[in-house]
Amino acid sequence: MSVSSRIPHRDPLPRYLAPIPKKIEDVALRFAWLIVAINLVGTAFGFWYYSGQFARTPAVMWPWVPDSPMATLFIALAIAAWKLGSELPWLTALAFFGNVILGLWTPYTLVVFADQYSYLHPLMYQFLFWSHLAMVLQAYVLHRITDFPVWGVAVAVVWYTSNLIVDYFIPVVGEPHHTAIPLPRDEPMFLGADALGVIATGEVTFTLLACFLALATRVKKLEAHARTPSSEN
Repeated sequence: MSVSSRIPHRDPLPRYLAPIPKKIEDVALRFAWLIVAINLVGTAFGFWYYSGQFARTPAVMWPWVPDSPMATLFIALAIAAWKLGSELPWLTALAFFGNVILGLWTPYTLVVFADQYSYLHPLMYQFLFWSHLAMVLQAYVLHRITDFPVWGVAVAVVWYTSNLIVDYFIPVVGEPHHTAIPLPRDEPMFLGADALGVIATGEVTFTLLACFLALATRVKKLEAHARTPSSEN
């Protein structure tokens, strides 16, 4: 039976795990197909945006190139699967990780390299900045449709760890596959780090954050469910 007609219960989670007011979460879930459509449009735009980098990257490594478009595709598919009555925890975990990591990493990069990104039209700069932060907000709605089982989180950890490896440490084929940055990778920045080290630090930090938030949500949900029977007796 499809569960698309009802809004999932909201567990009593700490504010840092569920910062969006329940009424706004309810509206988002009620208009879930609209969110799916918006993310698919964003995915199409993202693949177009990365077209130049695809041309410079061996085809076998293409899945690791379009990080943000893959994140929006993951969340579109995850929400669609839930709406069709078959939530896929591994896919929802991938969506959560991707939207937290890339939703934070892109604004971080735009700020760190603000001078070098001066070539971007101001409207494009603002669009990239705020649209990626919106990815973080939509990630925070996913706790309503999944319990983040450990095996599902493990899938996301494996994928985004592989992403870190080929982006910054072991390219496997060709050059590092991270989003192109507007200055040489070995350009000195601050605190002794070069440009590659600065963006790598951001992505590693946000990957660890996503892992913590997903597992903390899992723990807090289990704690809430464990208290429910005793509170009803």
